[in-house]
Order: sequence, then structure tokens, then C-alpha cells
Amino acid sequence: MPNIKPISDLRNYTEVLKEAQEGAPVFLTKNGRGEYVILDMKEYDKMRATIALMSKLEEGEQSARKEGWASADEVEASLGI
Repeated sequence: MPNIKPISDLRNYTEVLKEAQEGAPVFLTKNGRGEYVILDMKEYDKMRATIALMSKLEEGEQSARKEGWASADEVEASLGI
């Protein structure tokens, strides 16, 4: 179950920060609506790495669609296998 708290709980921010663990972000609401997320630094780094990887994969797919896909033999030859 998501950990959702009103932003006013940040008055006692040490308790809120204790609850933000890897894989368990704390969602903060403002006026009853979702506004912020507090993430563990490891979780944040994983998220950024995932976004960077997905971006590179998309870039590769777009290139392959424009220039054509490489065959397995072409890939092996380029890698010297």
C-alpha cells in the first residue's frame, strides 16, 4: 500500500524521512492532491539509470528503423566473434 502523507507532516520531517526506503517512496499531498514524492537515493539512482537506458534503447530502435536492422552475422562480425 502506498505511503501517502499530507505535506504538513514535514514539520516532523525526520519521521517522514525514516519511512522513505528503497522501493517504498513517500507521497506527499497538498490540499488533498498528490504533489511530491520522497525517494530513497538508491531508488532515485535506479530510476535515472532506467530512464537513461530506455532513452538509449529508443534511440537505437529509431536508428534501426531508418537505416535498417543488422543481421546476427553482421553483429558478430562487428564484434569480432
